[in-house]
Amino acid sequence: MAKFSISRQRAVVRKYAVGVKFLLILLCVFLIILALPKQTKFRYEFEKGRIWNQKELIAPYNFAILKTSAELEKDQEAALQNISPVYQLNEDVQRQQVEGFVNDFNLKWASAGLPDKVKSRYLEMGRTLLNHVYATGLITLGLKNQPATDNYNVTAVNKNVASAKNTSGLFTKEKAVTYFEQELTLHNVDKAFMLDLLQNRLQNNLIYDDKLTSRLKRDALDNISTTQGMVQKDEVIITKGSVINDEVYQKLVSYKKYFEDSARANGNRWQVFFGQFLLVSLTITLLIIFLRLFRKDIYQNNRLVGLILLVITAMLATLSGAIMLQIPNLYYIPYCIVPIIIRILFDTRLALNIHLLVILIAGFYVPNSFEFAFYEITAGMVSIYSIKNLLRRGQFLTSALIITLNYFAAFVGISFIREGDISSIEWLEFFPFVVSVMLTLLAYPLIYAFEKAFRITSDLTLIELTNTNAALLREMAFKAPGTFQHSLQVANLAENAIYSIGGNALLVRAGALYHDIGKMENPLYFIENQTAGFNPHDKLSYEESAQIIIRHVRKGVEMAGRANLPDDIINFIRTHHGNTRVDYFYQSFLKNFPEKFIDENIFRYPGPIPFSKETGVLMLADSVEAASRSIKEPDAKSISDLVDRIVNYKLNQNQLKDSDITLKDLETIKTIFKRMLMSIYHVRIDY
Repeated sequence: MAKFSISRQRAVVRKYAVGVKFLLILLCVFLIILALPKQTKFRYEFEKGRIWNQKELIAPYNFAILKTSAELEKDQEAALQNISPVYQLNEDVQRQQVEGFVNDFNLKWASAGLPDKVKSRYLEMGRTLLNHVYATGLITLGLKNQPATDNYNVTAVNKNVASAKNTSGLFTKEKAVTYFEQELTLHNVDKAFMLDLLQNRLQNNLIYDDKLTSRLKRDALDNISTTQGMVQKDEVIITKGSVINDEVYQKLVSYKKYFEDSARANGNRWQVFFGQFLLVSLTITLLIIFLRLFRKDIYQNNRLVGLILLVITAMLATLSGAIMLQIPNLYYIPYCIVPIIIRILFDTRLALNIHLLVILIAGFYVPNSFEFAFYEITAGMVSIYSIKNLLRRGQFLTSALIITLNYFAAFVGISFIREGDISSIEWLEFFPFVVSVMLTLLAYPLIYAFEKAFRITSDLTLIELTNTNAALLREMAFKAPGTFQHSLQVANLAENAIYSIGGNALLVRAGALYHDIGKMENPLYFIENQTAGFNPHDKLSYEESAQIIIRHVRKGVEMAGRANLPDDIINFIRTHHGNTRVDYFYQSFLKNFPEKFIDENIFRYPGPIPFSKETGVLMLADSVEAASRSIKEPDAKSISDLVDRIVNYKLNQNQLKDSDITLKDLETIKTIFKRMLMSIYHVRIDY
């Protein structure tokens, strides 16, 4: 009854996990579709100078031919040249400033020391000079949206009546002062007295109207026609095998624009939505099938599936955002960040698979989709290959350089095919690829964030953990130097073995270095740390000794937890002895107390048994290395017999049944162990 209840509970848990996975997939598909632009896709891809390999293209309806960017810029320049800066005439300025001059003149005349008989002549001359300046117009040049010269046309507006003027015929304050000096000198008056009064009464009466000027310019630009000519219905746009010249290219661009605008206005958005649903669902389904067939460990972990779907959704949402913001070039987006993140967190095959699916979806929404796919698929492959064996952080910079070189080679090759002339290549168009590679370096902090959020152990973390200067390893080297040396030898054996049969060599090495950290609690109870012939087990019963030995697994797990070691490393500590017996003390007990009954579990490790290739290989390497130290005169035969005996023992004890290690793998592992142990003990092999 209890077994039935447990089985039922497990079935409920599995059903719940499948339901969560299904919801995650639906949410991913929905978010991607929600983010993607809701526009129809023009069926033809074309480039200027290329051969048209499609069937003869006939216009299905009338449409206008768009002007080129150069033609539009030329028309805009011509239209703006016809718009003069607008100035509003303020007549009150002249009256106010002339009256102010008269008041200032009367106040200062008495202190000027001039004869009264010339007062009226001075006053009239000042009024005449000011009236002439204001009647001509007083202006400030070089303001916003105006030419940088002193000679250009302006429009003066007086009571809604416009008149054309040239700035060369108008006064500025500087020109007005010069005019005053000339006139005062000519009429032989006291220049110092009059000039001081006159220049204090200079204020612009022509005021620049930036708002009206800008509106006139906008109206002029809005009235420019963006088209030139028409393509009639049933007219042949281009025939098969023809070269896409400038004229045909502009017709194709116009046809594409008209098609997309018409589809946006008259198309059924729900049908577009359904088409996107089919495409996105197909790609995500292919990914899930890949995980189900080749990475069951990830498929069964909804947390990891959620992470993968999050990365895909974020990348496609970034692309959609860039399209909506109309950034100058979609190659600014760091597409290679996805395969790098997936490669570091998971593996090469999955990274390549996901990258291909992302690029396939993105190809529907970028111009020149084949070129886009070639650029990004090759760059993604290079990024994955360049960090296949990540051993140091500097490989990120090396990878970035290799990706840049890949982009450059592809850019030059495509440019030669398109242009056929190196002098015609626009080298500035390569700049977005450089920016993309620089942004790809953001993968490093993102990987750290994903590790913490989703509790994943990446190769970067493993590299840090395998550094022998790490805190726990330094402590072990000091407290239990024999165990530390044992761990180093086990790491070498396990790493070489897993590399040969296929597996995560870096993970094995990290697990091997930490698998015995629990021995630091009582290092002298383990033979590799004993010196001077002292053995504390001599004072203990066999049961007590066995429990101390077994306890190093539990203590190791506790220490690893306090040090925040990843679960993947803690699994090595838990499983490196599986549920085997501490045979030395068990057999000693049976030999010395044959009449006594003893619970065998007292001498048995709690397990679990290894459940992956990596943990299985570590168990074998640990046992083989420890046993090899007991060989008094190591030679090829004794080492070979030892390795065979230990591997067969673990196999017979069912310690490897969950580790996915084949018999062929075991033969490879034994061969590597024998060769390495012979090298360690300097055994000469007879030829």
